[in-house]
Amino acid sequence: MLDAHRLAVLAEVAHAGSIAGAAQRLSFTPSAVSQQLAKLERDVGARLLHRHARGVTLTPVGEALLGHAETIVGELRTAERTVRALLDEQPAQLAVGTFASAGSTLVPAALADFRRDHPAVALRLLDLEPPDGYGLVSSRDLDLLITHRYPGTPLPDPRGLTRTLLRSERFRLILPAGHPKARARRLTLRALAGEDWISGGPGVPNRVCLEQLADAAGVALRVAYETRDYQVVLALVEAGLGIAFVPEGVLGRLGPARIEVRDAVDARPAREIFLVHHRRPGPLVAEMVALLGRDPGQERQGPGEVAPASG
Repeated sequence: MLDAHRLAVLAEVAHAGSIAGAAQRLSFTPSAVSQQLAKLERDVGARLLHRHARGVTLTPVGEALLGHAETIVGELRTAERTVRALLDEQPAQLAVGTFASAGSTLVPAALADFRRDHPAVALRLLDLEPPDGYGLVSSRDLDLLITHRYPGTPLPDPRGLTRTLLRSERFRLILPAGHPKARARRLTLRALAGEDWISGGPGVPNRVCLEQLADAAGVALRVAYETRDYQVVLALVEAGLGIAFVPEGVLGRLGPARIEVRDAVDARPAREIFLVHHRRPGPLVAEMVALLGRDPGQERQGPGEVAPASG
């Protein structure tokens, strides 16, 4: 039978990306971590890691074993938390993983409301680029993951976790203020084919989505500036350097209008935002899920307050 402690070491090394990083997290020496991994490889009968100058990567056998290791570690941590809570020895905590644009739009208000109601709960926020993070939920390093899927990209295996659709967020076409094409009554990708576009690099989800939209429209688009950071995209468009599709949520953080926001009649992409957690979430996770699921325009009501009538 495989040793659970050695499986936990494998999970830590995979999450840290290096033996030294895992050793620091585990408060072990790198030599001790290497010894545990060597024993696990002997138990399995196969190499689990490729070591290189920048850290380690998992072999196919290591990848297959990692999912099981994360589940086992998660169950052990759940058992420990249950016992500690019954003995009043475990301080309440909530760890949330999110991608960058959700971290700047969806998450702050929800965390602030959660903190107001639960000042004693230790909160932790981790920045993760999808599709990363599923394994961290399995191993209970994260209690809740906010992730996304762009058109044309597959959803990862949820690994026995619960994944629910939070919302679909449409993309808007943005152009520099005063751009001559913005005055057109009907904008199409074909009409914008000669423009400089701003998007992620090859293989990045928003670039994959843009290329599929262009293929469907029968045009070739020229990506002149590559960045996956939407704040950089906005800055480049404001500077008059190109045009782009961006999630509607990031537009609410703009200052004085220096861009034109339009729709292309032949391309109306949207990304899906998902919440991922264990199948039996605790009350703190359930409350955070409810806070994240509120309508963006919904005001938080305090005790005894009545929502104002509309109209």
